[in-house]
Amino acid sequence: MFTNPEQFASATKTLFELQMMTFNALTSKAVQGVEQVVSLNMTTAKNSVQGSMAMGKEMSQAKDPKAAIDVATAHAKPMAGAVQYGEQLKVIIDDIHSEFTQAADAHIAEAKSALTALIYDVTQNVKPGSENAVEIIKTAIDNAFQGYEQVTKATRQAVQVVEDQIAKATAQVAPAEKNAA
Repeated sequence: MFTNPEQFASATKTLFELQMMTFNALTSKAVQGVEQVVSLNMTTAKNSVQGSMAMGKEMSQAKDPKAAIDVATAHAKPMAGAVQYGEQLKVIIDDIHSEFTQAADAHIAEAKSALTALIYDVTQNVKPGSENAVEIIKTAIDNAFQGYEQVTKATRQAVQVVEDQIAKATAQVAPAEKNAA
């Protein structure tokens, strides 16, 4: 096993630091994504209000009801904004997904390397009769890493579900926009 407790503490610390780095990188990207979505929502809301105000002003200046209806018809393109919103949202989510995948893959590779070194250290200098203890440690390390991989896999699946939902919403809005035109 480890020749001294400091080796075990150092290896454990390294693994913990790798997990924290991964968590911090992924959390940071998620927060950036949320900030981008909030900014997109605010911009979309602002543009919508400005468009409504402009339409209201033009309608109030119309000379007759037909002219007012023509103004309202000319401004009635809400689907175009929805398609544009969906496209921008998709770009943000694709960016998050790409960076998340890259960060997760890089940190998983580092963690695997650290785990391999840890397992190697554990199996060196094994005293006779300590084989069961080595197997217990190997199993604990392997289980911890499998849990880590499961969290990463679940997060990737969640991102994929969001991407699929955005694609479906965009696909539904695009035909409606063509019909409105």
